[in-house]
Amino acid sequence: VMPGFKLVRKVHELARNVDWKQYEGMVLLNHGIFSFSESALESYTRMIDLVSLAEKYLGKNSTISSTSPQDSVPGKAFFPEHPTLQTLARIRRKVSEIRGSAMLAQLNYGPKARGFANLPNVKEIATRGTITSDHLIRTKPVPAVLDPENLEKSLENFASGYKAYFERQTNGQQTCLDCAPRWGVWPGKGTVAFGRNITESGIVSDIVEHTVKAIQHAEAIGGWKPVTEEHLFEAEYWELQQAKLKPRNDVRGVKNDTPEFEGKIALVSGAASGIGLACARELFEQGTVVVGLDLNPDISNILSEPGMLGIECDVTDQKAVSEAVAVTVRKFGGLDVLVLNAGTFPAGQTIEEMDEQTWSKSLAINLTAPQQLLQSCVPFLKEGIDPAVIFMASRNVPAPGPGASAYSVPKAGQTQMARIAALELGKFGIRVNILHPDCVYDTGLWTPEALERSAKRYGLTVEEYKGRNVLKKDVKTKEVARMVCAMAGSVFAKTTGAQIPIDGGNERVI
Repeated sequence: VMPGFKLVRKVHELARNVDWKQYEGMVLLNHGIFSFSESALESYTRMIDLVSLAEKYLGKNSTISSTSPQDSVPGKAFFPEHPTLQTLARIRRKVSEIRGSAMLAQLNYGPKARGFANLPNVKEIATRGTITSDHLIRTKPVPAVLDPENLEKSLENFASGYKAYFERQTNGQQTCLDCAPRWGVWPGKGTVAFGRNITESGIVSDIVEHTVKAIQHAEAIGGWKPVTEEHLFEAEYWELQQAKLKPRNDVRGVKNDTPEFEGKIALVSGAASGIGLACARELFEQGTVVVGLDLNPDISNILSEPGMLGIECDVTDQKAVSEAVAVTVRKFGGLDVLVLNAGTFPAGQTIEEMDEQTWSKSLAINLTAPQQLLQSCVPFLKEGIDPAVIFMASRNVPAPGPGASAYSVPKAGQTQMARIAALELGKFGIRVNILHPDCVYDTGLWTPEALERSAKRYGLTVEEYKGRNVLKKDVKTKEVARMVCAMAGSVFAKTTGAQIPIDGGNERVI
């Protein structure tokens, strides 16, 4: 019996002669447990007591499978290896392809998730159905059980199986939903939850965590049995359930459109301030989940919203960079957008005056670091959804100035590297473009002292220096970030290897 008035009426008919004063609650098979009383507080207390009673019973009479301590290095948490993460990115791409839109993929590799995935009968017990019909709209009737030997085929089989299930049960009045799984069992690795955004994938992940426990508890005390396929279909395609997933209108009554980058994953270096922070926020506002790297230890607080992750990272430390990329993929399932923004703006020195430390430091941060980060990201970008790389270069590349060789030379090298990357990575569908900003003064780089030094080199006042472009307008970090989003999105879908100025019009560049 479906929830709602029909269920209430059925219970009333069956319990017409029941003296409810004798009971504290009832169990409705395939629906759940109910408690009741004259007061809301007492009813709530009874529910807690009933659930606690069930928990105690399960604790004595059932166990949850968990991987053994030998699976992990003593004193160190288990972390998926690089090939596993590449495979995760491949799984995410295939699921996104089946659904027709980008999806996040959250891997649960904890001991209990891996213990469940390693059960010899996991395919049989995981694919009987959902533990409650309320989960259907989030998880679909069953998960995909991934075949380690042929992951893509197992996902294709899931899709064709879901289509067959729909065709068996439909009366011709329903429209088939997408055939992509919402979660998967990955033998030897754990479970994977899929969603279009961090909220959706998080809900699925929570449901899966409870589901694997409930299945094992039920199996231990007599076996678990879901409702029939017919009832699963009826519940999944029930209009009132599907209404929960439909886009809602905003306060003006206007339907909220899906953000362009929903389901996509972005990594931004130098994300704690200035252009990098603006890029992280703009990408996030347009739908991506964002991981930001920065030397600033406060980065985790700066990017603290759900769907954002700040990682303290020295981009000149290749090991730290590789670990940060691995965390990104493990947490969200892959990588689609890379913004190589981290940099340093050394004090002006002529070539004759240049000291070795200033030169070497700028080369390390402005040239070697982006090369190392790109190198670490390429394996995952190859599995990305319409992947894009944006190099944050400088107006100093097409129009260098005196006294800025320590900055201009590595930025020019970065630009050349980006052009070569565009040639090398194009066959994988990875777009690589370069942005040359200038006259961006709302950043930490442009201190009053830095402005004074630069203006002096040109024989200008600070105000004259700030208004030296054709449009006589300075450029804001948010405007640079919007250009980054355009370059990462559909506007630049057919463009790679391009160099785009955003400088208010520089006569020398023009």
